Amino acid sequence: VSENAFKVHGYTDEFLSNKYKFSDISEEFLTFIKDKRLIIHNADFDIAHLNNELLKLGKNKIDNEIVDTLVLAREKFPGSQASLDALCKRYKIDNSKRVNHTALIDCELLIKVYINLIDQKEPTLNLIENNEAKISLNKAGSNYSKKIIIPNKTELSNHKEFLKKNLKKNYF
Repeated sequence: VSENAFKVHGYTDEFLSNKYKFSDISEEFLTFIKDKRLIIHNADFDIAHLNNELLKLGKNKIDNEIVDTLVLAREKFPGSQASLDALCKRYKIDNSKRVNHTALIDCELLIKVYINLIDQKEPTLNLIENNEAKISLNKAGSNYSKKIIIPNKTELSNHKEFLKKNLKKNYF
């Protein structure tokens, strides 16, 4: 890991030494993103790196629909800073956990930035007694609702087991 890269993400050679290589998880990754819209900040940068790795493996480039929040921000706020940190500041999103550019923290922040960029409000839950919930999204006087099913004890237990198993895979 170069010194400049370390300053950005904080990962050392030692930390990365026992992590899977992209070639080891590329199929799982491609299956995970198959037919999904990808929301990425500065997508050209990330997609170029991913496509380069896929090319080395003899695989096709990513052809998913991509929403680049950097492009959205530049269109919405021409001439203003459009970094993820600047957008967090603009929308009063707490980014104090973001000491380095790490994927999980950046994703968490990008969710909140994206919701604000598309002028959507964060969903509110209206809990109802029969173990179901409804998310209501209001935009321009329209009411959009989606039914949410709350998992039962068995499903929650299975999910915990899934996380235990998959967190041991050394993904970061």
